Amino acid sequence: MRLPESVGLLVDIVAVPSPTGHEEDAARMLADRLPRFGWETSHLDGAGSVIATRGNGDKELVLLSHIDTVPGGPKLFVNEERIEGRGSVDAKSPCCALAVGGGAVEVPEDWRITFVAAVGEEIDSRGARFRMPLHEPAALVVGEPTGSNGVALSYRGRILFSFIAEDSGAHRSGSPGPMSDTVLAAASMMQITENMGKGYSIAIMEMEGHEAGKRSASITMDLRTPIGAQQDELELRLRETAAAFGVGLKVIEYVPPHEVHKSDPVIRAFRTAIRDVTGEPPRVLAKQGTCDFNVLSTWGCPMGAFGPGDSKYDHSSNEQIEIKEFLRGVEVVKGALPKIMAAIA
Repeated sequence: MRLPESVGLLVDIVAVPSPTGHEEDAARMLADRLPRFGWETSHLDGAGSVIATRGNGDKELVLLSHIDTVPGGPKLFVNEERIEGRGSVDAKSPCCALAVGGGAVEVPEDWRITFVAAVGEEIDSRGARFRMPLHEPAALVVGEPTGSNGVALSYRGRILFSFIAEDSGAHRSGSPGPMSDTVLAAASMMQITENMGKGYSIAIMEMEGHEAGKRSASITMDLRTPIGAQQDELELRLRETAAAFGVGLKVIEYVPPHEVHKSDPVIRAFRTAIRDVTGEPPRVLAKQGTCDFNVLSTWGCPMGAFGPGDSKYDHSSNEQIEIKEFLRGVEVVKGALPKIMAAIA
């Protein structure tokens, strides 16, 4: 079975496991292969992310996706129609589409293109956060699965927090204890979230409890927030809930929701390129997750998210992508990037 070189790149990267915290082998493979696709420099940065560059102009277009995956997933399977394996959708297909497309387009004299395959996106976005002070881009494309006929202009935010409690020990018949208290606080917060309106959702991420004389408990929760959510109001609700059940609160991370307008130059360029490549009306998406798109919104530049692959397969036991879908995504990237650079003076 003979596959195009771009598809071979994706197959080889999917074949190398890269769960968060263990990305080095896949990152080094990708860095070594990028010069074949037109990139002038390629290396790993201090966080372990892959960095590649083309051009020397003053204006920078950043193409950023992530190379880490969640653990597990199906074994690698490849035939002439599809690739199955962990990361084949989230986000090695978008990552490779940006790498291949970004290496193929012409770079105007006043531009340079930087490609980033970031580590750590699935947990703490440490790869993207490491890059934040190192760039002042004129535009940003984030590689996430939107389908080759879609482009995303918004992602929800999130608050990651824990309810925690402990005591020196007591009989359960007289005192339900920290484990019961944190469970009740978590249940209350889930009920509160149900009544907060459209765009809010919450899930328990991790639970831990111990009773050995001293008793302790911790429940970590992931509260997703829509455009317009206010951090101070949300944290007040969390503090009030914790106080009502006599437990402590630890806010681990706050990531704001972010949205750009459909007339944003990046969104507009992808909409046009999708029409040109697929012949279909482009889908403009408001995504329900949270990703490096939110983290990097502080750059304040035109931005959008694009990548081949159906997000219904994200993190699933049958994660897969059709080869023709990946190749369409590469062509959309090739069509969109020149339009972005032409639109930004």
